[in-house]
Amino acid sequence: MTTTEFVAKHRFARLTARKAMRIADLIRGQDVNAAIEILQFTPNRGAAFYMKVVKSAVANASLDENVNVNRLYISECRADVGPLLNDRMRFRPGPQGRAMPFAKRLSHLTVKVRQHEEDGQHEEDVPAREVETVEPEASETKTKSAKASAPAAPKSKTTKSKAAKPEGAVTEPAEKKPAKTKSPKTPNGPKSERKK
Repeated sequence: MTTTEFVAKHRFARLTARKAMRIADLIRGQDVNAAIEILQFTPNRGAAFYMKVVKSAVANASLDENVNVNRLYISECRADVGPLLNDRMRFRPGPQGRAMPFAKRLSHLTVKVRQHEEDGQHEEDVPAREVETVEPEASETKTKSAKASAPAAPKSKTTKSKAAKPEGAVTEPAEKKPAKTKSPKTPNGPKSERKK
């Protein structure tokens, strides 16, 4: 089942397309009610332009009796580059008597709304998923209750001892290795090797 789109346009809006695209990115894909709320609290100048275009698109959709206005979402939202104001550059005074040109750009704003399909439910319409709880078996519950009822044995502090030695064994002291003596370093080697 293909749903029809309802279009509203604002041509030659006194706003640059670059600034309008930022607002278009905010509301693209949003529900109509959420989009209007976003535009209402967005401080950019383009939000006021898009607010009128969105409301116009919703009004166009409301003319169809088969459309539920509360199930509309913004399927397409774009800002196209328009011509210069009066098709010419403007000039402002510059240094040393020069004239500095600048452009007052216009844009074409387009908003398309479409109704959510009945088959594909929206996120808000999806019911909460029920989680199945699995009860433990009776034998497991009995062992857990038995462990809980049994008094806990006091923990005694035991020092970790090394491996047990037989009674008759005599421990021999470890042999100490003799310390290595360093011979004094001379530039030409040890004294015995030096030639006289």
